[in-house]
Amino acid sequence: MSDVDDHLVGLLLGTEEDWPHAFEVLAQRLGVFTHAGNDHRMDTERVRITPFSLRDPARHDLVIDRLAHWYYHPREWLKKVALMDDVYLLNSPFTFQSMEKHAAYCAMIRLGLDVPETVLVPYKNPVDNVRWAYTADHYNEPFDLPEIAAELGYPLYMKPFDGGGWRGVSRIEGPDDLQAAYDASGEMLMHLQQAVDYDVFVRALAIGPETMVMKFRPERPMHERYEVAHDFLSAEAGRDAIAITRTVNAFFRWEFNSCEMLAAGDRLMPIDYANACPDVALTSLHYYFPWAMTALLRWSAFCLATDRRFDAHVSTPDWFAIADDPDRTSADRLAAYGELADRHFDTERYQEFCATSLPHVDELVREWVDSSDFDDLLVRTVRATYPDHEHERFLAHFRGLLDLWRHDHSPG
Repeated sequence: MSDVDDHLVGLLLGTEEDWPHAFEVLAQRLGVFTHAGNDHRMDTERVRITPFSLRDPARHDLVIDRLAHWYYHPREWLKKVALMDDVYLLNSPFTFQSMEKHAAYCAMIRLGLDVPETVLVPYKNPVDNVRWAYTADHYNEPFDLPEIAAELGYPLYMKPFDGGGWRGVSRIEGPDDLQAAYDASGEMLMHLQQAVDYDVFVRALAIGPETMVMKFRPERPMHERYEVAHDFLSAEAGRDAIAITRTVNAFFRWEFNSCEMLAAGDRLMPIDYANACPDVALTSLHYYFPWAMTALLRWSAFCLATDRRFDAHVSTPDWFAIADDPDRTSADRLAAYGELADRHFDTERYQEFCATSLPHVDELVREWVDSSDFDDLLVRTVRATYPDHEHERFLAHFRGLLDLWRHDHSPG
């Protein structure tokens, strides 16, 4: 037997325990796999936060980051290991730090996507800087917030320019709501965005070149937000949802991200597509959780076995050349963006890798979801998430949804 190339995957985590355990177990069960005549194996390790020298050699080959969007110390460690040690990152702190929701809106408008009308308004309260008073007095133009809102039209939404898990999001029905929301915004920099009529709220979770488009109900409790539905979009809207998601991720070099869109017939309006830490919790994804773990396992294995190179920088010319071509229709542009996305994700090579090096992964995941270990994970997660008197109710709820997944994905 040939020597095995061992690859260490670091998990940079916050409070999560469910999906990290799932990924660790599946990586262990995957064991040795073969690509291009060489044997490979993934080991996992939860990354600890310690002082580090900028010249310390990196131990990890790939890091799945769920922390650096708010915790600066590990963010700077990620930058260091990417720049100096060629560690592959899911996701890139370089682009998520600089290309938050506001920059994503700007770029996607430039690419011709149907983003609702959006206005950035100045801070309500002064920022914590000694130069604020002078700058504000000399250069801040007075503005009429109600007039801006009236031009956008009620209802509308006020939300932070950089996103943040529904933090500070308000639906504005009229001038009183507007003033109350702005007063409450404090030092958050806010967008005002047109509300639009829609039929379906869509959330698409993307991992590498794989995308799962899901029906999302933001008004429901978290365990009910993802509805198990398979034909809730028209064929055209379904294709466009995948194309838009892959366009966003390839443009910004994000490979573990979720995009939110509003669907009205065949029309899709992206409203949020910069999620540094997309939801992959077992108790929210439930039915879709096995797919997410399968895709994350496959993409990680592909990046490691093929020695995929991490690129920290966004390159816009090819994208903007398509966007600025007056002879292209919207459909033409999306198709051309799709070709760029396939190039970025190396989609054809990835699909071949999955078929030849990981043909047994779907069965491996099914067997684990059928195991007592998976049910133990579900029990622990429910007990950690819900009060004691609701444990049995939620265990029955999630077991039922996962039984549906087993039925839909049984080999027969």
